[in-house]
Amino acid sequence: MPQPLPGDVPGLTVERRDGRDPRILFFYLILAVLLLLLAGGLAHQQLRRTDDHANAERVQTQRRIVHPGPRGNILDRHQRVLVDNRPRFSVRLLLDAIRPEIRDEERIIRRNFRAQDEADKPDLPTLPEIRRLARMSVVQRYLDQVNRILGRDERVDARELDRHFTRELLLPYTLLDDLAPVDYARLLERLPVNSPAQVYTSSVRHYPSGSAASHVLGYVGSTDEVGIEDFPGEDLRTFKMRGSVGRDGVEKRHDDLLQGEAGGAIFRVDPSGNRINPPLAQVRPRQGGNLTLSIDLDLQLAAERRLAETEMAGAAVALDVNTGEVLVLASKPDYDLNAFSPKLNAASAADITARGAWFKRAVQGAYKPGSVFKVLTTIAGFRAGVLQPDSMVQCPGFFRVGNRSFACPGGHAHGEIDLVMAITKSCNVFFYQQGMAIGPEALAREARRFHLDQPTGIDLPDETRRMIIPDPEWKRRVTGEAWQGGDTAQFAIGQGFVDVTPLQMACFAASVARNEVRTQPFLLHDPNRPRQRTEPIGLTPDQRAALLTGMEQVTRRPFGTARILDDPRVLPPLPGLRIAAKTGTAQKQTERGMINFAWLIAFAPVEDPRIAIAVAIEGDTPGEETGGGRYASPVAHAILQAWQESLSPARAGLKVPFRSSE
Repeated sequence: MPQPLPGDVPGLTVERRDGRDPRILFFYLILAVLLLLLAGGLAHQQLRRTDDHANAERVQTQRRIVHPGPRGNILDRHQRVLVDNRPRFSVRLLLDAIRPEIRDEERIIRRNFRAQDEADKPDLPTLPEIRRLARMSVVQRYLDQVNRILGRDERVDARELDRHFTRELLLPYTLLDDLAPVDYARLLERLPVNSPAQVYTSSVRHYPSGSAASHVLGYVGSTDEVGIEDFPGEDLRTFKMRGSVGRDGVEKRHDDLLQGEAGGAIFRVDPSGNRINPPLAQVRPRQGGNLTLSIDLDLQLAAERRLAETEMAGAAVALDVNTGEVLVLASKPDYDLNAFSPKLNAASAADITARGAWFKRAVQGAYKPGSVFKVLTTIAGFRAGVLQPDSMVQCPGFFRVGNRSFACPGGHAHGEIDLVMAITKSCNVFFYQQGMAIGPEALAREARRFHLDQPTGIDLPDETRRMIIPDPEWKRRVTGEAWQGGDTAQFAIGQGFVDVTPLQMACFAASVARNEVRTQPFLLHDPNRPRQRTEPIGLTPDQRAALLTGMEQVTRRPFGTARILDDPRVLPPLPGLRIAAKTGTAQKQTERGMINFAWLIAFAPVEDPRIAIAVAIEGDTPGEETGGGRYASPVAHAILQAWQESLSPARAGLKVPFRSSE
């Protein structure tokens, strides 16, 4: 029981407790543990996670901008420009420089709304609405300044402006794009140097020769996929200027080489997301690599001009016989590649579609070769042992297989005719008989030995795989029907089921010129490219001489089917140039009726072949005769004439090589 102490008030007692009461010590312990945990947490955050916090602060306050590099140039084999970049002038507004004006405009808008009469005063707009109005007002003010200089009346697209401020605040806003050089000069002279509206120069694709080699060169499209290597800030929010990417042709196939190296900059931003200059880090964009094609611009233009004069669709291909490099790859109709720069509009796209100009006839057009296929039938006959250089056939003007009759062109009876004259005059009856003796399997086997059943593998996208070299097994598999004797007769003269492309036939002509069975075409120029060497055809000297004699007489004898090539009354002569050629006319049944196709294959000079050509022209009028001599020969003539002129030292001196501006 508690005892009273001296001086205590009577009746009042005080209970004494020891300071080491276990219950008090327990609370002290809990408090100490909590303080230790707090101190440990603070130490962990301050010492162990310093880098994490610094990185989080960096990610929150820094932004990265990536600029695409200009694409490399595309040149012809003589270093003349086929594709380069032209300057694209625009007026862009630096958004970080107009922040004070936008804030002032916001205050003015709020004040104006509040100053209106109470009776007429609508509900005050929200803060986001005021900001949008302020941005529109300030940006339009600068656009009006540009309008006064250029005499225009352009207006700001409110939706596009909102999108830009929401998604691409760090990038300049484009007021006007793709300005003419004269407008660019006016703005440079009259826009204040310190104005937030500045003239910018970027680059877009430029095609000096317009539509030349359009199906070869291809075009580019815009892309947001602009990457930059070996530049910090991959974890930062990144804004990318739109770049370009190859969509067709060599622009697509060799996009990795042509694509420029992107540049970039890292900026610190304020709480509103506006950048603070100068940049913390920066690297300049670099131009992509140049690409040298094997195309010869002189020959390409000559082929395209003559193809256009026919006013029909068609294709022409010319190869270097020894290397397989492509000198000409032309298709008509085509399109002006400058229409794609900077962007193809709907009207131009509709026009290209309406003219059928998207179709790359040289590499996608699978046509029946007609009588040019007789060269292969001749080779197959020699190798099968059923045809000799002095073989003779009686041609009454038609040939019967079962109950079917197959005629010579125009029903003309050639009488007794040998191989050389059969090639020269393109006698169908001669090759009907030889084809029946050779057989479809041997014909197909020989065509496949020349790889006419396969794509050539040229370094272009979209080469067709629809070529057909038929045989009885193919017909049974595809149609479910048995092979007939008439199928063999048609096969022997390049009709029936067989389909090949102009590029394939140019490769075939080059192979025959080299006396080998395969030519691999190349679009990239290599001045040190070695001569191609493949399996020999396997003809004896007499057999080859008979074949070449017949093909040369096609261009020289009065009754040769391609005599227009050497007729000075029709075309300028090609003095001293011996040409081996074979013309052909093929037919195809369409919804409009029977359409003819004019063909020609050729190589020259006969004594030392260096250039091989294939031309195919699509007839546009049902029933109209479209012969190789009439329509295809002039195209080959134009190519050969340009090639001959290019060999002269005086002409070669006119070729101006490309020199980089770097």
